[in-house]
Amino acid sequence: MRKTLLLATLCLTATAFPQKFDGLALTPPMGWNSWNTFAANIDEDLIKGTADTMIANGMRDAGYVYIVVDDCWESMERDANGNIVADPKKFPHGMKELGDYIHSKGFKFGIHNCAGTLTCGGYPGGRGHEFQDALKYASWGVDFLKYDWCSHGTADARETYKTMRDAIHAAGRPMVFSLCEWGQNKPWEWAQDVGHMWRTTGDIMAGYDSRQRWESGWKLILDLQYTLVTNEGPNGIAQYAGPGHWNDPDMLEVGNKGLTLAESRAHFSLWCIIAAPLIAGNDIRHMSKEVHDILTDKDVIAIDQDSLGKEGWRFRAETGREIWVRELAGNELAICVLNTGATAADMTTDWSAISVLKGDYTVRDVWAKKDLGTTRTPRTDHVESHDVMLFRLTPVK
Repeated sequence: MRKTLLLATLCLTATAFPQKFDGLALTPPMGWNSWNTFAANIDEDLIKGTADTMIANGMRDAGYVYIVVDDCWESMERDANGNIVADPKKFPHGMKELGDYIHSKGFKFGIHNCAGTLTCGGYPGGRGHEFQDALKYASWGVDFLKYDWCSHGTADARETYKTMRDAIHAAGRPMVFSLCEWGQNKPWEWAQDVGHMWRTTGDIMAGYDSRQRWESGWKLILDLQYTLVTNEGPNGIAQYAGPGHWNDPDMLEVGNKGLTLAESRAHFSLWCIIAAPLIAGNDIRHMSKEVHDILTDKDVIAIDQDSLGKEGWRFRAETGREIWVRELAGNELAICVLNTGATAADMTTDWSAISVLKGDYTVRDVWAKKDLGTTRTPRTDHVESHDVMLFRLTPVK
């Protein structure tokens, strides 16, 4: 009876004061998620081992602070009181103990569930249990909730996600609320007051070779976000992103099977240009030094985490090449030149043709850590297939 009254009180409170927790995700969230590599094959040893490795290899200190346990952590049924519970074989010590472990290592604890009756993996979803689940997540110390969109039936996306937002707020523990709604109902138009980030497209796909990753993987997601979802340019979908509310083109495939190093570098660069959350999805425990160096490059990450919070856009697309632009704090700019061709090519960047430049800038090659002079002179670079040149431009004083 007391529990029923508490839940009723929480519902009334949330109805009277609906809001999300402000002050969270002022820059795009960074972390790691279990799904892209492990899917349902997760357990507490994997999650703890990943956290330990992320300390040892410097990823935590580079900014990857959210460790998110994706789908299939749940038991197949709720308990007798309707509470969501963890699979006792995968997580024998429970989610509270796992959250405590993650927090003790200096990370934030993330978890996944679904706005429908079932998760995408067939486990109990949150529909009809939002306030009960939010209380449970809060008691476990959850800091980040990824909320999927499977088995939603005829539910209205905006109202459904608002219900979970209100439940989180009523539970009293600040959580980054990630709407994994796949862009089906244009969440960028309404989700700023509901969550802190929202998916703009369907899932990033995991092909098994470079061509599949390129044609149906991260590059397809990038194209969808800027050609199918809405108009291109700084006044398209980019206008909806900013501190505390981000367009999310899905998790990183950097370092996963099928990507060349060039493609991993390009993928990471462009996610930083479009101010995407940087949620690694590879097996952190077993990755090459080259992949580690991509994921932890402080100068590239600084572009993603820029305080202005303005999302970049595709300035120009032409045969074999794309130019992407992002405005940064202090009137600086990030320019990314992408070789979309199947072979290496010499690519000339004529700064005078990039209309957003105002005056002269010094040019720095971000990946190579080299100063390259100023924008007064065009430059030509040899760019490998599916690789990038990433420049940071600073106004000449």
